[in-house]
Amino acid sequence: MFKIKKLNAISHVVNEYLTPDKYDISEDLDNYDAILVRSAKCHDLDMPKCVLAIARAGAGVNNIPVEECAKKGIVVFNTPGANANGVKELVLAGMLIASRHIIEANEWVKTLKGKGDEVLPLVEKGKKQFVGPEIAGKTLGVIGLGAIGVMVANAARSLGMHVIGYDPYISIESAWGLDHDVQRAINLDTVLTKADYITLHIPLMDQTKSFIGEAEFAKMKENAVLLNFARNGLINYDALFDALDNGSISRYVTDFPNDKLLSYDSVISIPHLGASTPESEENCAIMAATQLKDYLETGKIENSVNLPTAVLPFTGKFRIAVIHKNITGMVGQITAFLAETGANITDMVNKSNGEIAYTVINLDEKVAEATIQKIQEISSVIRVRTFER
Repeated sequence: MFKIKKLNAISHVVNEYLTPDKYDISEDLDNYDAILVRSAKCHDLDMPKCVLAIARAGAGVNNIPVEECAKKGIVVFNTPGANANGVKELVLAGMLIASRHIIEANEWVKTLKGKGDEVLPLVEKGKKQFVGPEIAGKTLGVIGLGAIGVMVANAARSLGMHVIGYDPYISIESAWGLDHDVQRAINLDTVLTKADYITLHIPLMDQTKSFIGEAEFAKMKENAVLLNFARNGLINYDALFDALDNGSISRYVTDFPNDKLLSYDSVISIPHLGASTPESEENCAIMAATQLKDYLETGKIENSVNLPTAVLPFTGKFRIAVIHKNITGMVGQITAFLAETGANITDMVNKSNGEIAYTVINLDEKVAEATIQKIQEISSVIRVRTFER
């Protein structure tokens, strides 16, 4: 029986994957094998040594001590793409709201309450103040072509927009999923100078803090609309306020409000609703539960942010999974101990991610505990787990 500590309310759909016959899921556990979390901060959490994994039902992992977990052999999973459609729809809504002045129009219409039969004539007379352009035929620049960026780009194409995509690190999978009419930008300047709308879909890290600053705003088209549904911290706010004050961009649409942003009529602030759909929450829960189940029961790693992806069919009768430092000779040391027992290796995978590596070995027969202990005692080994069929 695996014990899963739940730090936030998670969709009950997880119980369909982490079934009660194998999993005890509760908020009140002291010694537990894994953690399910959404937004709760884990940095100061006193985790027992038995913790094997943390699954975050969402993409961002700022609330988890990722590097420290890697050093302890704790695999951290996230759920990239699970909320992609919810965010995509809100980005499209943001463009339409910004272009057609829908919020301002709605507020103005409310002022006509009580006018009776005069409402319709007043509407016809006053609507010209809210005239705004259509998005069809306009150019959208998409910065970051991961799961969400690709969906936004493809949806914009279907709405008749020209789309320029920029992502020097685009994955093969994302490239395959991208509409063939999306123009590839070789550099960021191409997007900044040509796009009527610019939307950000990149992670927040040291290299992307204040990604859009004074120099970037200076290159944007006059009356451009900037949308940020990715991460707070990607925008240099001093530069943004200058750009709004001098009119070099027309609107800023964001899912990350702050006090000063709320004082600007040209800013549309949305209360972090990107993934706030029942579908997104359920998708995140399913992905998190599936990843935990696969890792706890077979050692499979997929969508980890601190260990490499390692997918190997469990074809033998016994499996050894070793988290270790990524140094020369480690696989040789591990297999040498197995060779001493006469065990036959049927299949193996070794993957690395920076300073950490992960080796999974399928065997024809069970190996003695003494051999497993020898592997665990190798100085660069962090954690050893075994699986039996």
